[in-house]
Amino acid sequence: MTLNKQKEIEDRQKQLGEVVHSFEINAERHDRERTFPFDNINELIRIGYPSWTVPENFGGAGISLTEMLQHQETIARADGPTALSIGWHMGITKHLGENRIWDNKTYKAFADDVFYHGALLNNAASEPATGSPTRGGKPETRAVKDGDRWIINGRKNFTTMAPILTYFVVSASIEGSDRIGNFLIRREYDGVDIEDTWDSVAMKATGSHDLVLHDVVVNESDLVEYISPGRKEPAGWLLHIPACYIGIARAAQRYATDFAKNYSPNSIEGTIADLPNVIQKIGQMELLVLESRHFLYSVAEKWDRSDLNVRQSMKAELGAVKLSVVNKAMEIVDLAMRIVGAKSLSETNPLQRYYRDVRAGLHNPPMDDMTINQLAVDSINKTEKR
Repeated sequence: MTLNKQKEIEDRQKQLGEVVHSFEINAERHDRERTFPFDNINELIRIGYPSWTVPENFGGAGISLTEMLQHQETIARADGPTALSIGWHMGITKHLGENRIWDNKTYKAFADDVFYHGALLNNAASEPATGSPTRGGKPETRAVKDGDRWIINGRKNFTTMAPILTYFVVSASIEGSDRIGNFLIRREYDGVDIEDTWDSVAMKATGSHDLVLHDVVVNESDLVEYISPGRKEPAGWLLHIPACYIGIARAAQRYATDFAKNYSPNSIEGTIADLPNVIQKIGQMELLVLESRHFLYSVAEKWDRSDLNVRQSMKAELGAVKLSVVNKAMEIVDLAMRIVGAKSLSETNPLQRYYRDVRAGLHNPPMDDMTINQLAVDSINKTEKR
């Protein structure tokens, strides 16, 4: 890496570090009031963060996967819901641009909107009847061809960042065929509505409401991709998910460690950080953090330096990172709460928020059972070749 590149990375890290402090201050309020963190997202837009994963040839910073995950972890240590929300835009934008999935004209128009106006995008794929899109359910959302236009009707749930999104990439079954397409739909189109349905006790501030589409008319060119549900190519960008949850866990670790260093009940000399059982838990947390971050970033770096052929073989490895890091994140938060004790269950204590938020990771893709099955298949195949 050149000195100039390293300086650019350091400058971006500094920029981000200067804005996330306010995220941490506001996190409790957004969780308690179940409000979307417009203030946080607008701060990220102000420093140009949404354009950092746009490839350089389209006008963005073209940051590596490793750098993206570092930034996402930084945001998550301050506020998990903000990190998970913006992470979808960052990852999808990177994936689309690097793999040239859309035609150049469409992606360039989108990238310019991101760069100049802070436009934001997320996929809208989940539906009540189909469950997780990764399991292969066919969308009930329908697209009907009408001359040189498409008319789309349907409902999507878990549309994270819905209150502020500019674009929705909507999966729909194409009437009269067995094909499924992704349609690029702008927020201002007639018939696009956000229904306030997000009532989860975890990640309250992600604004993952329902997207309702009623006779939405889009251009023929807004069909940006044909897809096959359940047949997912390896996607390094999805590592933004474990990066978010280890960030939350590290916030819990920091809180519990600071608490232990300063809490001194009158039943002991010194602080509880001197007690052997507390020392053990602090050490266990650090071990889990080290294991998680080494796994996460070693795989991210492998992705960054690998060609397409190697990346195609990394599906199980990527899933294993998500499974391992998310489950370890839950362990870390649990240990932090054991250190702090009953105070950790107070509504004013951030640990109870971290506890709720990390559990949401179990329900982000890929699912644990699918990862274990994929690892088993890979292991069997490797054994047969030995």
